[in-house]
Order: sequence, then structure tokens, then C-alpha cells
Amino acid sequence: MTRLAQSGLIDRTQSLSFSFDGRRYTGHPGDTLASALLANGVRLVGRSFKYHRPRGIFGIGSEEPNALVELRGGARREPNTRATTAELFEGLAATSQNRWPSLGFDVMAVNGLFGPVLSAGFYYKTFMWPAAFWEKLYEPLIRRAAGLGRAPEASDPDSYERMHIHCDVLVVGAGPTGLAAALAAARTGARVVLADEDSRIGGRLLQDRQEIDGAPAALWADRVVAELASLPDVTLLPRTTVFGVFDDGVHAAVERVADHLAEPAPGQPRQRAWTIVARRTVLAAGAVERPIAFSGNDRPGVMSAAATRGYLNRYATLPGQRAVVFTAGDDGWRTAVDLLASGAEVTVVDTRAEVAPAVAATAQRARKVLGGRVTGTKGRLGLSTVQLGTGERIAADLLAVAGGWNPTLHLSSHHGGRPRWDAALHAFVPGQAPPGFSVAGAAAGRMTLAACLADGAAAGLQAARDAGHDGQPLALPRADDEPSALAPIFHVRGAGKAFVDFQHDVTADDIALAAREGFRSVEHAKRYTTLGMATDQGRTANVVGLAILAEATGRTIPETGTTMFRPPYTPVTMGAMAGHMTGREFRPTRRTPLHGWSARHGASFVESGAWLRAEWFSRPGEKGWRDSVDREVLNVRANVGFCDVSTLGKIEVVGPAAAALLDLVYANDISTLKPGRIRYGVMLREDGFVMDDGTCARLSEHRFFLTTTTANAARVMQHLEYCHQVLRPELDVAMLSTTDAWAQVALAGPRARDVLAATTDADLSNAALPHMACTEATLRGGIPARLYRLSFSGELAYEIGVPPDHAESLADLLMQAGAPHGIAPYGTEALGVLRIEKGHAAGGELNGQTTAADLGLGRMLSKRKDFCGRVMAQRPALLDPARPVLVGLRALDPAQVLRAGSHLLAPGAAPTTENDLGHVTAACWSPHLGHMIGLALLSGGRERIGTRIRVHDPLRGGDGEAEVAHPVFIDPDGLRTRG
Repeated sequence: MTRLAQSGLIDRTQSLSFSFDGRRYTGHPGDTLASALLANGVRLVGRSFKYHRPRGIFGIGSEEPNALVELRGGARREPNTRATTAELFEGLAATSQNRWPSLGFDVMAVNGLFGPVLSAGFYYKTFMWPAAFWEKLYEPLIRRAAGLGRAPEASDPDSYERMHIHCDVLVVGAGPTGLAAALAAARTGARVVLADEDSRIGGRLLQDRQEIDGAPAALWADRVVAELASLPDVTLLPRTTVFGVFDDGVHAAVERVADHLAEPAPGQPRQRAWTIVARRTVLAAGAVERPIAFSGNDRPGVMSAAATRGYLNRYATLPGQRAVVFTAGDDGWRTAVDLLASGAEVTVVDTRAEVAPAVAATAQRARKVLGGRVTGTKGRLGLSTVQLGTGERIAADLLAVAGGWNPTLHLSSHHGGRPRWDAALHAFVPGQAPPGFSVAGAAAGRMTLAACLADGAAAGLQAARDAGHDGQPLALPRADDEPSALAPIFHVRGAGKAFVDFQHDVTADDIALAAREGFRSVEHAKRYTTLGMATDQGRTANVVGLAILAEATGRTIPETGTTMFRPPYTPVTMGAMAGHMTGREFRPTRRTPLHGWSARHGASFVESGAWLRAEWFSRPGEKGWRDSVDREVLNVRANVGFCDVSTLGKIEVVGPAAAALLDLVYANDISTLKPGRIRYGVMLREDGFVMDDGTCARLSEHRFFLTTTTANAARVMQHLEYCHQVLRPELDVAMLSTTDAWAQVALAGPRARDVLAATTDADLSNAALPHMACTEATLRGGIPARLYRLSFSGELAYEIGVPPDHAESLADLLMQAGAPHGIAPYGTEALGVLRIEKGHAAGGELNGQTTAADLGLGRMLSKRKDFCGRVMAQRPALLDPARPVLVGLRALDPAQVLRAGSHLLAPGAAPTTENDLGHVTAACWSPHLGHMIGLALLSGGRERIGTRIRVHDPLRGGDGEAEVAHPVFIDPDGLRTRG
């Protein structure tokens, strides 16, 4: 055991049992898996990705590159979890990864012998020949070797949720800077959210032996947390990582609500995804200590010096009895002091020939090697020897490395802000931050405690003032600026592999090779070597790698530049992203305002996109759905029926330039449409293919009401906004989706006018309301309505729009008024039969691969104006006479079945791709005609009308012939519609 008898922030009154690779150990509440393993003397925790080298714990937080383990088992199995962030709980079961048959003896460690062959880019060069081997041999082997850990195979038993919160000031990071910023902002009365990825708020105040106001810094942190928790407008979010910064102050975060438990309590989510909308943001994420590249720097027992202090002071764990501190600056001496106080034997190797006497005096009992270098390490499964540049070998079980600090600036880059090199700090610091976003403390390059407190307090107060609150500056507590001189060193040359990116096994030689092979750009070198592409995003590796690349290419580090960072800052589970939206809740189920009414009247429902729609209305005595649908269709043709069409997309476009925008969006002319009239319209995508069809009603000079197909409602709205914002931003126009603002029914049939006339005093004559006209009216009972005379069925028809609250009253009113005329509701199945009989193009024909000409709508394309897709629609391939065009299909006998999706072939032709002439897009039984009919896209279809075609359905065993017909089967002259 290496647990210290005193100190630390763990709860020694309780013990927790846990296992690692099947062996039982004990720890305490407050431990992480990493600290508990170190306290039990476990140094070997994993194997490296490519070479399968032994790896131990290097860091203490989310920057950890090595200690990736698998937690739990079964459906809750969680691969690639950092042992440094996994909180210990009773019964925790952890397993090492990427080894076989065991961690101590890994057969794949033989890869290390092939190091010269497995250098950067080896797969680009090795697996090129023979070509036939790629699919049969190379790819299967690579896929089997790729990846770390095992994903669970069973369904996740836990739940996840999503939350939104708005605030004036968001503070990211709760170390000294973040606490000062949050306190300064909160005391102004601002709404403050303080988020930190750690389970306990305090950051490095919990890990260093520093004092604030003459007391341990952790006590000051506890007092500030208590005050913040007492304020009503402050939200504290520990265990919460802000992983993305987006437009308009939107931030994405994930809270590990129950990851520290064996399983969540009933009703408790495992994780919670937060959308935080902040008027101002202060990034106080601190900094990460970077390593130094030298031979054997990846061996278990080699650790960050700052992490060493953290394990000593927060977790009362001594990582080694015989320690060497390899430092390039003053900060490493603080680790030496803490190690000495914990009883370790310490040697300090400082790369500087001269060290300030006051700094050296802090570690009087330590052996000092000034101007020294660590050139290598020895040890089979853990560190046993440290070799210096002089050839001296020091027996050691701990090597604490302090190469300087890298500000944690990732979130400041999510809007494209490029980090800049700070020559005094020898690190990259944030560049241009997003609007309303400031960076403070160590994240901004101010590395001492007093500077962090002052900078955080100023940033928090300024953020609150910018958000409309004011207050007094925070009275700063007393703290010292610890010595922080640094003479950076990034790489010590020597024999053996010097690792830069521990997680991806990228060495200094790999980066030098990339430079020699022409990958001089940091972005190219990153992808060639995979430097910084692991789950830690290169927190410990990037600057060291860039320094080596700069040296190899004869440039300075700022001339070499740096890569950028993108969300997520740390890995985010798919469960947290999805929240509750899984299974049936993947997306909201939308119900029309008439859903309840339809259910009470015998409707069966079908999913239509996100909607539930009535597909038919059963009547007593009907044996099946066909009986119901046939009755509904025949009733519409002979009498009258109504259908709920509320799901159609509805968009209002308003403004002096509304007609101009719609002329751009629609392929036919809209600006010539008179108020009170409706026009059928076709929209093309920019590539010339049909996007959607629908109607456009001009309600007044500058107000239009558009309808779209149900499936394309959102897509059309996006297209309208794109055309306005990108193509014609100067147009004075506004648009709004009103799909949910109107309940709409289609009233169709020869007696439709009689029924509607019984519900309103409006003039419904052909003269007052002709086909393709619209008007406003008041229905019986004071129901406000819009009337549109248009038809999707081929019969005399009206669409009636009313506010949703009046939907059921409208349905009852129609049933009452239509009773003498045999009215009955009909569903989507009858609607589909009616539209096929009339030859209207819909979902199966609007498949994104058809042009207006294919659908028989080519004459609608205006030759007098420009419109979206006009030029691309004239491409030769889209004008090819052999393109499949819309036709009708007529079954040759009543028993013949036509199915959508069937292929069309010339009679007698073999069913091959070369002979394929098209396919059936829609088919149904027509009770009016007494046989099956269909719509199809058929090559040369118009010339084939009156001939026979083979209808081949290999999947469902269908094969026969049908007659090619005109797509309009009922009333081709449209007399019924205009009746």
C-alpha cells in the first residue's frame, strides 16, 4: 500500500471494495479508480494502442492518455473510461483493455519488435499490393485490430435526459479562477451557472499545498461553494463537462448524474445533456501540464509532476518511494517539496544550469542535478531505473515530469478562433474569442494563484456588467504568486522510442518522418501520424509534437502553427446525445386536432412521417380494411366525404417582396396570381429535380398561403429560408410555418357544395368562388374559416381551414350538414386511391429523382423569369427523351395484383438491370373501375400508352403484364372538379 497515513480529501471512515482484472482491492469515498489503484500499488493499467507497450497512469483528470479501462459489465459495460475520472463506488468492476491473454503478458507486445516497420503511415504503404488482398485479408485484419474496448451488445437499461437552462453568466471550470468569477458575477444578482467536470468543486485548489488568506486553499474553495449554493440565482453543476460552444451563446454540456453509482436510482437518469444559453461566458478551464519526449517516457511510473502532487494532496496517495523529478521550470520543484514531505526519496533533475536560490532552497533534502537531462528509463512492466545524459542511472519507481503548462483553450476555438503563441509562456493561448466569450486565469496564460484569483474576479464582474448587472469588485483574498520561471524543453534525443502522443503511440521519430516525407503542414502531419487525434484531443501531446515538427522543418513554433479544436471537448455518450429520444420516443408523435374525433368514429391510424393519420373508418359488418376503403372511395365519387389534411405543410409568406421570393422558389409564375386566387406550384431543387409540389393562395397583395406535402413541410421551409437568406437577402419578406395553426379538412364529392352551403352564408357559386379561388368565411357557430376551392380527388372539392380549437366542431358541423347527402369521413387509404385514379403525383413520384417534365409538368416551367433550378434543369441528361416519365398502368383482369416497387420490362425480356425500363410508384384497387390500377415511371412511357408492359416483382413473387395507360383514369377533362 502507498496510502499516506494523513492528509487528503478522502473519507477514511468508510472503505469501498472494487476489482481490477478480477483482483479485489479497497479504497475510500472520494477516490477515483486511478488513485485507488495507485494506493494499492498497481502501476500497470493498460497496453498501448499500436505497440501494446505497458502503460501506467500519467495524469489526474480528463487529460489522461493511458489509463483507459472498461467499467461494469453486461448491458452497462462501458469501454474506454479514464480511470482518472471514474469515481470509486462499492463493487466497481474494472477491466484492462487491448491485451491478450492478460495485462502482464500480452502476446501483441511483439508489435514492438516491428517498430521500424510500423512507423507513421505504414498502412498507406504496406497494404497497397497485391490489390486482391485488401478485401480478403488486409481489411479484415485491420478491422479486427482496430479500436479499444468492447461496446455492450445488449440494450442500454439506463435512461438519459436533456435539459435547457438560460443564464446571464456561464462559468466553465471551477478552480480558483472559476470560483472567483462565479462569486463576482453572482454577487451582482446575475443568473450564474458554474460547471466543472470534477465531482468536487475546487480544481487545483484541491491538489496543491497552497494557502489563501493564511488557510489551506481547499477551505476557501469550500466557503465559496457554500455561498454560491445559498444564492437563488446560482446553479452549480459538478460532474458536468461543457463540450461545445455554438452560435448565439449556446453551449452543450453533459452531466454525469449517476456514473459514480453502480446503477442509477429508480427514476434517475444515468447522464443528463444540458443546453446552456448564456448571455456571457467565462472560460476558466485551467491548464494541463505537458510532458517531455525522451526514450522510455511512457513506462508505468512516469507521471505528470502536477498529477503527482494531486495524488499526494487530494488522495493521500504516494505514487512512488524513490522519485525523480524531471523539470524545465520552477513548478517541478513544488512537486519535489510535496514528495519530500510525504517521505519519498527525491532527486530533482532540472534542465536549467541555474535555478533561483529561493526555489532550490525549498527542497533542501533533495538531491539536485542542474543542467541535467533524462535520456531514458528501464523496467519491464514498470519503472525501475532512470538514466541521465551523463550516463548515470538512478534507481527509481516514480519519474515526475514537468515540461511546462498548456492552457486548456479548446472551447475558445469552437468558433474558429485560432490560438496564438505566447513566447513568454512558451505555450499557445486563446486567440480571437467568440462574441460574449472571455477567457481568464490559467486558460488565458496567467498561471499563478494570485493572478488567477484576480483575473477571475475581474472577468466575472465584467461578464455580469455586460449582461446588464452591476456590483462592486470582489475583495480579493490574500494569496501568493508562486515562482513560475520556465526554460522549455520538448524533446531529449536518445536511443529508443520517445513518445509524444501516448494514446496513439506517436513518437518523435514519426513526426520527423512526416516532415521528411513532405507533411510539413501541421494539419497534414496530424493526419499522417494521427498526432492529437485520440480521445484526449492531444491535450498532453500537441505542443510537444508541434515543437518537434518545427525543429524538423527549420521553423519556429509560431511559424509552424497549431491545429484547431472541434466539439466535443471530451467523448460524449450516444445515450446522452439521444436523451429520452429512443424507441417510440425517437421523435415526437404528432396528432392532428381531429385525432380524438377520428378515434371516436372508428378510425384506424397509420404513421405518416411523424404524424398519426386516420387510414380508414371501419363500419359494422365490414370484413376488412378493403371493404372500408372501397366504401369511402365510392362515397366520395357518388356523394360526399371529408378527410383530415391538417398534416399538409402550411407556410405564410408576407411582405412587399413576397411575390418576388415566391417567383424565385416556384418554377411557375406566382407574381401574376391575383388576390383571392390559388395556383398549383412546383418547386425545383438547385440541381433541377423536383423538390415538392403544392398550392399557393394569394390572400392579399403581400400575403401568401402555401401548402406542401406532409413529408416535405420542413424541407420546403428550410428551402424558403435558404433562398431568402442566401440567394436574395435584400428582399423585404417574412415567413412563418403555420402547420400547427390551422386544422384543415378536404370536403370532396358531387354534393360538397351543398354540404358547405349548409354551414355558411358565404356565396359558394362558381361565379363567386370558382375553381382555384379562396375566401374567408364564418361557419355556423361563429367558427372563423378559410375556404379554398381546390381538389386532390378529381371531384368538386373544398379545403376548409379553421383554428385547431374548432376542429372537432367543424367535423361535427359537416357530419350534421352532410347527413342528408350521405356524408362520411375517409382516411389516407381512400385519399391515395382517389389521387391515383386522378393521376396526381405524390410521394412515390416525388422521390428526388424526377424532373417536372418526367411528371408531365414541364409546361409549367416559366420561360419569362429565373427560378431556383432553372439552369440545371436544362442539362442534357434531364432532357433525354428516354427518361422514365409518369404513366398509368391498368390491370388486364380483375384478379391481377399490381404492387408498388415492381420493375417494368418489355414483354418477354429477361429480368436484368440492362432491360429495366422503370418501376411502379403507386398501385391500388379501384372500386370505381373494378380492377387494379397504378402509376409508374416508364422509359418512353408516353409512346407506350396502349401497349403492354411486363410487371416483375421478384421479391414478392409477382410477374405479369399490364396495359400502359394515361395517368388520369377518372374524368380526364376535369369536368367534375369544375362542377
